[in-house]
Amino acid sequence: MRTLTCGATMLALLASLTPVRADPEPQRDAGAGRPVKELILPGESFLVAGRPAFIMTPPKDKQRSPQPWILYAPTLPPYPDSHEKWMHEQFLAAGVAVAGIDVGEAYGSPQGRALYAEFYRELTGRRGFATRPCVLGRSRGGLLVTSWAAEHPDQVAGLAGIYPVFDLRSYPGVSKAAPAYGLTPEALEAKLGELNPIARVDALARSRVPAFLIHGDEDKVVPLKENSGEFAARYRAAGAGDAVTLIVPKGQGHNLWEGFFRCQELIDFAIERARAGARPPGGK
Repeated sequence: MRTLTCGATMLALLASLTPVRADPEPQRDAGAGRPVKELILPGESFLVAGRPAFIMTPPKDKQRSPQPWILYAPTLPPYPDSHEKWMHEQFLAAGVAVAGIDVGEAYGSPQGRALYAEFYRELTGRRGFATRPCVLGRSRGGLLVTSWAAEHPDQVAGLAGIYPVFDLRSYPGVSKAAPAYGLTPEALEAKLGELNPIARVDALARSRVPAFLIHGDEDKVVPLKENSGEFAARYRAAGAGDAVTLIVPKGQGHNLWEGFFRCQELIDFAIERARAGARPPGGK
């Protein structure tokens, strides 16, 4: 495992970058006459299993078959948001689509994973997308993508996280997460060894799924130690420490610091893994 820090050079670079501000015209639900989901970049919004979903699409000359893509979470009404826009522009410019489905506050529950599986089938079975996306979880999105990826490690080319939640005990807490799992807090507590996303990371480590995380050392909402730190520790324990990179920006918490969304190493990782997931087995 590599543990890195972000310093003054990165801050100077970030300060010089200016995101594009123009917003696209959103796709509209023909039946309701309103957008299914507002998008920060050009693409399509639609319904899968009755849930809002989206694809932000690369320019036509950058599209490929099968289409490399990033499975993003959390897809909730505010997300992805404008703070991430520059990052997603880099993905699209590299020919990598970004897609997600709103499963509500599922916190990695089996119900949420079932909707992810339906969305995956929609993209790979009906839309020509690659069978192995790179998953990207921001904050509580980490619970979603990790649980789904751990259930299907052969369908994942890589995992990236921006101050991701992996341990639901740290956020949102067992009591708040229990209804999403259809359990009482006591019943969920008793099954954390099976259901808690952090406990499921071992399956990713055994499969050596490459991972890249960025997480501030002063995060009070999603503590580093219990989440990205524990994720990396489980990879090391499985003998897969060289498959995970953890960047720890000093003095950063759970905030909108540009460095989280303009981390070039994370962007390069996600692009490379998404492209790798579109290649045939054994392909270069």
